[in-house]
Amino acid sequence: MDFGQLVPERALRLIEMKTLERYIIRRALFVFVMTLTAMTGVVWATQALRQLDLVTSKGQTIVQFISITMLAMPFLVVIVAPFALMIALILVLNALSSDSELIVINATGGSRWLVLQPVLLFALGVTSATALFSLYVAPQGLAQLRDEIARVRVDLVANIVRPGRFITVEDGLTFHIRNRSGDGKLDGLLLHDTRDPETIFTYQAHQGNIVEAAGRTLLIMQNGTIQRRPKRQGDISIVRFQSYAFDLSSLMPQASEPVYKASERSTYALIFERGIDDYARGNRERLIGELHNRMSQPLYPLAFSLIVFAFLGQARTTRQSRGMAILGALTGCILLRTAGFGVTSLTAGDDAMMISYYLVPLGGMGLAIWSILQSEHSAPLWLSRNLERITDGFEAIQQRLQGRTNGRGA
Repeated sequence: MDFGQLVPERALRLIEMKTLERYIIRRALFVFVMTLTAMTGVVWATQALRQLDLVTSKGQTIVQFISITMLAMPFLVVIVAPFALMIALILVLNALSSDSELIVINATGGSRWLVLQPVLLFALGVTSATALFSLYVAPQGLAQLRDEIARVRVDLVANIVRPGRFITVEDGLTFHIRNRSGDGKLDGLLLHDTRDPETIFTYQAHQGNIVEAAGRTLLIMQNGTIQRRPKRQGDISIVRFQSYAFDLSSLMPQASEPVYKASERSTYALIFERGIDDYARGNRERLIGELHNRMSQPLYPLAFSLIVFAFLGQARTTRQSRGMAILGALTGCILLRTAGFGVTSLTAGDDAMMISYYLVPLGGMGLAIWSILQSEHSAPLWLSRNLERITDGFEAIQQRLQGRTNGRGA
């Protein structure tokens, strides 16, 4: 072959490979984002219901409830991302086969590497993002979630002032409000104060608001009255006001330092600050297990991508039933992640078994790579034979059902 013809041919092949890479990555990215959004939203909704008392009993607004529970979203993304990647690659590779694109690639002499390369590039991108979330973003979000929940628990309005109820804060002081608006303002405010040994005070106001000023917590009441009645004898005096400040500083609950669990501590703290507090000193095994869990989680997207490609990366005929290959890919990925969750619970407290955190995803990668390097089958030969037998069984059942239907119709 002339060298002048070889260069354009190689350049054309390189352009075709880059076009195929962009095509696969673009389709996989679109499906991945849509799947990740849907799955994470469903998981977030189920987890957010556990914090519903922030609205029902703690007096927080819907906006505050959503903003607080959204702090757990990065942690959920780490869990859901491998499964979203699995679904995206299954749909994309199955579409390539259904449109006969894999067959065309094979017919033109293209190797499986042409399809495997963009799959791996996309999986490496997801792996990098998962590592960032697992090691930094997720623990930071969980720590902020712990801080917000601790803040809500000591919030005066959340714990004391509840619409429609008479709340006795301490002996001699009762609060009542008609409603609390979304911006935190209190409507229909009533305070009954009998703590003074000589006089009973009753405060009524159309509206109130709790503010921080000069290191003190004040209840600013607007458009109301103060009724003063002596406990022994005397007339009731009523004073009207446009604005009146009631000091709540002595009523504020004392906030305690939140205790961060292993999943809520930074990766740096898990490595270098294992004895910084009582929880860390008493739960050293949990801290070590959490550290290895974070470092091993980014391996699962890469393992899932190889497993899916092992089953669906090769062009198949209709007889070979791509449906069974899809089932095999789903089963393989689910079993691998289940084994990972099992290792997390079984190896707690055993430092010598921490290597199993990495052996599970690496073992899945090894089996998938071995399968890919085998013959033209997208799965090992023994597995392909079993899938063929299962397919024959399904076809036999389908034929019997069709025969019964035709017989009844006759």
